[in-house]
Amino acid sequence: MEIAAAYILLMVLVMQYPLLESKIKKIQRRADRIEHKLDLILDHLGIEVVGPDLRRVAALLREGKKLEAIKVYRQLTDADLKEAKEAVERIDATRR
Repeated sequence: MEIAAAYILLMVLVMQYPLLESKIKKIQRRADRIEHKLDLILDHLGIEVVGPDLRRVAALLREGKKLEAIKVYRQLTDADLKEAKEAVERIDATRR
C-alpha cells in the first residue's frame, strides 16, 4: 500500500512540473521587465552602479587558477556555479 501511495504522489508531482515551470518562467519575465525599468531609471538619474572588484579573479586567471577564479567570482557576486563559470570564461577570453 505504501508503494502505491508513493507512486501516486510521484505522479502528482510529475504532473505539476509543467505548471511550476510555467510559473517560474512568468516570474522570470516579470523580474527581467522590472530590472529593465530600474536600469532606465538609474540611467535617467545618471547613477552608475559599480560592480564588484574583479581584479582578484583576473589575477587568478593570469596564474592559471581558473577553478579558484570561479570560486572567488561566486563569493563576490553570489552567482551560481554555471553563471560564475560563464562569466570567468568571458573574462578569460577578453584577457587574452
